[in-house]
Amino acid sequence: MARQLDLLATGQIIPTALHQEMERSYLEYAMSVIVGRALPDVRDGMKPVHRRIVYAMHELGLTADRPYRKCARVVGDVLGKYHPHGDQAVYDALVRMVQEFSSRYPLLAGHGNFGSVDNDPPAAMRYTETRLAPIGQEAVLGNISEAIVDFTNNFDNSQQEPVVLPAQLPILLLNGCSGIAVGMATNIPPHNLGEIVDGLIALIDRPQLKDEQLWEIIPGPDFPTGGKIIDTEGIKEAYRTGKGIIPVQGVTHVETISLEGRRPKERTAIVVTELPYQVNKSGWIEKVADLVNQGRLEGIADIRDESDRQGMRVVIELKREFKTKKVLEDLYKQTALQSNFGVILLALVDNKPCQLSLRELLEEFLNFREQTLTRQYRHELTQAQTRLHLLEGLLIALRNLDQVINILRNAPDGTTAKQKFQEELTISEEQADSILAMPMRRLTGLEQQKLQTEYEDLQQRINQLQVLLNDRIELMKSLKKDLRALKRKFGDERRTRIVSSAPTASKSEEKKGNPSTPPQPSKTTTPSKSSEPKAKDSSSLSLFTPQPPPKDAVLTITEQGYIYWQSAAEFNSISSIKKGTDFPIYTQRIQQQDSLIVITDQGKAYPVSGSEIPPQESQPCSLLNLLPNSVQKNSQKIASYFLFPQQKNLSELILLTGQGRIKRLSMSELEQIGNRGLSLIKLKDDDRLGYLSLTSESHEVAIATNGGRVLRLTTRDEQIPLMGRNAQGNQALRLRYGENIVGCVTPKIDDNLLLITQSGYGKRIPVNSLRITKLGEIGTMALQFSSKTDNLAGMILAKPKKEVILVTNQERRLIIPIDSVGIWGKDGVGDQVVKLKPQESILLVVAL
Repeated sequence: MARQLDLLATGQIIPTALHQEMERSYLEYAMSVIVGRALPDVRDGMKPVHRRIVYAMHELGLTADRPYRKCARVVGDVLGKYHPHGDQAVYDALVRMVQEFSSRYPLLAGHGNFGSVDNDPPAAMRYTETRLAPIGQEAVLGNISEAIVDFTNNFDNSQQEPVVLPAQLPILLLNGCSGIAVGMATNIPPHNLGEIVDGLIALIDRPQLKDEQLWEIIPGPDFPTGGKIIDTEGIKEAYRTGKGIIPVQGVTHVETISLEGRRPKERTAIVVTELPYQVNKSGWIEKVADLVNQGRLEGIADIRDESDRQGMRVVIELKREFKTKKVLEDLYKQTALQSNFGVILLALVDNKPCQLSLRELLEEFLNFREQTLTRQYRHELTQAQTRLHLLEGLLIALRNLDQVINILRNAPDGTTAKQKFQEELTISEEQADSILAMPMRRLTGLEQQKLQTEYEDLQQRINQLQVLLNDRIELMKSLKKDLRALKRKFGDERRTRIVSSAPTASKSEEKKGNPSTPPQPSKTTTPSKSSEPKAKDSSSLSLFTPQPPPKDAVLTITEQGYIYWQSAAEFNSISSIKKGTDFPIYTQRIQQQDSLIVITDQGKAYPVSGSEIPPQESQPCSLLNLLPNSVQKNSQKIASYFLFPQQKNLSELILLTGQGRIKRLSMSELEQIGNRGLSLIKLKDDDRLGYLSLTSESHEVAIATNGGRVLRLTTRDEQIPLMGRNAQGNQALRLRYGENIVGCVTPKIDDNLLLITQSGYGKRIPVNSLRITKLGEIGTMALQFSSKTDNLAGMILAKPKKEVILVTNQERRLIIPIDSVGIWGKDGVGDQVVKLKPQESILLVVAL
C-alpha cells in the first residue's frame, strides 16, 4: 500500500482567509484583462493584439509595396509567436484594422471580402489577403528596433516582441478605440489627422495654450462614416474631463422622385447618404420598417436601399400629405438616425488605466515621441560614429597604400598583418579589421572618392545629430518637420460636419468691421431655371437643431435656391465667381422676431420663421423645403422673398405678373398670414406672378421689356390704386408678340437704372431721363441694340459701389462693378461690358 503524504506536517498547506484570496485573485485577473487585452496604450494607441498583428506582418515582410498574403498566414504567426488566444479573436481584430468604415485611417490593406456597413460578416481567413497599409508601415512601425523601443520575451520566451511600437502619430486619437475591461471601459472617437497634427504642433510651440484655443484647432471627432455632430457642448465636456456624450446625426437630403407607371407621378423622398458611426445600415432599415408596420412612424410610403460602390443611399418615400420635417423629427427620436456617442478617454499610462483629457492625451504622446526620437537619434549617432571610425582607418590605409601592401606582402598571416597595421599606422583594432576586409576594388580612384564623400557626409550628419540631441528646441523642430511631412502624405478632408447650437463670433472677428449694407429686397429678380436646386441635391433639407439666429446674423439666399444665416463677423462679400459655382442673390440682416415671407409664382405668400433657417455650417438647405409640400406638389416656383416686419419705411408691395398686370397692396395684409399661406393676387389660369417689390409713396415703378421699352409709373392712388388681396390688378402695359418682361424695380427720382443686353452691352440711364407714362402706354425706348437679334436681358437699380453678376447660357458667371458701366441717355447701345464666346448670351442679371 502506498504511503500517504503528511502535507500538514510538512507545511505544504497554508491557511488563508477566503475573502483575502478572492480579492487578490480577482485583482490579478482584472489587471491582466486591463493591461493584456482590453485597454490601449496611450503611446502607440494599440491593444496587445493589434500591436502583435502589425509587428508579425512587419516580420513577414508584408509591406505596402509587396504582394498580399493570406490572412490565415498572418493569424497563424500571431498565434504561434505572440498571442496565445483564439484564432477568431485575432482575425476579428485584423478585420477591423482593414475596414474603412471602422477605422478612420486603416493600418492594414485588405484584398477580399472584409464585411460591410450592413454588418455582413467577412469571408473566412483562408480566403482573404492582407498587407500593411502605407500609413501603418511608415507612421506606426517606422525604423523599429530594440534601440528605439523596448522589447520583451513572448509567452514562451522563444521570441522577442516590442512592448510598444514607435508610432509617429497618435493612432489612439486618429482611429479611436473601444474596449470593456473589468470595472472600466474605454470609448475613444476617431479624429482627423490634419487637425491632430496641427494641435500637436500648437502644443509644441505654445505649451501654455488654453484649452479653448486647442479646441478651435481640434473642433471634434471625425468619424469614418461621416455624419453630423449637432452640438459642441458634449465635445467640450469630453475634451475637458475625458468623459462626455456627443450627439451625432445622419446626413440626409430631400429629393423629388418620379414613380414609374401608366401615369408618371412625383413623390417627395428623404435620401440618407450617411449614418452615425457604428450604426448598422440594414439593421436601421429594418427598425424603420418595423416602426412603420407598428404604426409608430407615420408618413412613410416606402423605404429601399439603393447603396452601391459609389456610396450609401437609402431612399424613404413619403406620403403626399406629410411634411418632411415632421417625418425627420420622428426618425431622429425613434431610430438611430440620431444617436449619442459616449466618449470615455481611458488609456494605459505606465501600465495604469487613466482617464485623460484631450490635452493630456496629446502631451503623453508628445513625451513618448520625444523619447523615441531621442533614442533613434542616439542610436543613429552611435552607428554613424562607428562607421566614421572605420572610414578613417580606410582613408589612412589609402593614403599609405604602399606601406599597407608591403605589410601584407611580408606578413605570414592575417593576425600578424593586423598587429603591424595597428603599430605602424597608429589605428585601432576595428580599423585594422576593416582594412583587412577591404576588397581590391576600393583601391581604384573612383572608390577612393566615394569613401571620401561618405566620410564628409557622415561628419556633417554627426554634427546635426549632436545638435539635435543637445538642443531640445532643435529636436522639437525635427519632430514638427516629421509631423508636417506625415500630414502632407496622409492627411485628408474632414468627413464629419460639426454644427454648433449657438455659433458666436470671437472678438477678433468682430474687430474686422461690419460688412457692407446688403441689397434691398426690391432688387430681387425672378429666378431662372438655374435658380432652382438641381434634382440630385435639391430639396436638400438641413438636419439641424432649431435655433434662432443671433443678433448680428445675416440671412443669405443663393442663386440655386439654398438658404442659411451666418454671423456678421463671418459674412464676406463675394470677390470672384467661377464657372458653375453658386452665389448669393439676397443678403439681409435678420432679427429673431423676423419672418421670411416667400412669394410663389402663383401669388401665394408663405412665412418661414428664423428658427427654421439653418446656420451656414449645417448641411445645405433648399428654401423650397421650408415651405409646405403643396408648393412642390403644385409645381410652384419662388418669385420673390423679403423679411417681415423689418422694412418699416416700405409699407406697400408692388406685384407684377408675367402678362403685365400690376397691383399695389398694403403690407398690413400680411399680418393675417399663416402656415397655410396667403393669396396676394388673383391670377388668370395662364398667368404667373413675375416680380414683387417693396415700395412707399415716394417711389416710382419702372418696368422693362426685352424689346428695350421702359415704362415709368408713379405709385400714387390715381395711377396704381391700393387693392385687396383678391383683386387681379390693372393692365400696366400690352406686350407685343414675342415680348416679355425682364425687369421691375421701384426707384427714386434721382436713381439710375442699369440695362444689360443679351449680347453683353450695357449702360446706366438716369430715371429722370425717362418720361412718366400712364397705365397701358407704350413707354420709352431706353436703348438701341447692336444687332437685330439682340434683346434686353435684365434691368436692375444701379447702386453705386456695388457689383452685378451676369449669368450666361453656357453656365458662366461674370462679375462686373456697376460703376464701370457708363451713363448714357435714351439713345445709343451703351458700352460692351463683357466679351462673350460664340453662341453665348446673357440670361440673367443679378445684383449683389
